Amino acid sequence: MSNLPYPAPQVNLPRDGGATLSLADMRPSNVVLFFYPKDNTPGCTKEAIGFSELLSEFETANTKVIGISKDSVAAHDKFITKQNLAMPLLSDENSDICEQFQVWKEKSMYGKTFMGIERSTFLIDGTGQVVREWRKVKVPGHVEEVLEAVKAL
Repeated sequence: MSNLPYPAPQVNLPRDGGATLSLADMRPSNVVLFFYPKDNTPGCTKEAIGFSELLSEFETANTKVIGISKDSVAAHDKFITKQNLAMPLLSDENSDICEQFQVWKEKSMYGKTFMGIERSTFLIDGTGQVVREWRKVKVPGHVEEVLEAVKAL
């Protein structure tokens, strides 16, 4: 899916607090959609806190930030409370959206192979087009890099 821009898949998922969030409802704002493997793990916590800390700068640039993992809504609620996160987290327990964005991948750790979310971020413009993507994200410096891309839109 690297021929940019391309239409973002339709996202309509349960979010923290129990409501449903639809990507289409965000327009005409830009959206940063970040996929992460698991709530309350070190890298994911750092990334989520990073986006939370710079959220006002994203909002100033007319951009919403949304996180997605396969964790349940209840797990997201705990993660948000524990880490004082400011953006919505969506629950993709069936990995439908993860598969549409092609972030549901075979991974390996300690010699074992398993399916999981490859940390990835997508920048979607106000018309619903994916205009930038980051795959196999390394957390240090990532949030700042995404913010620079948003400001360049």
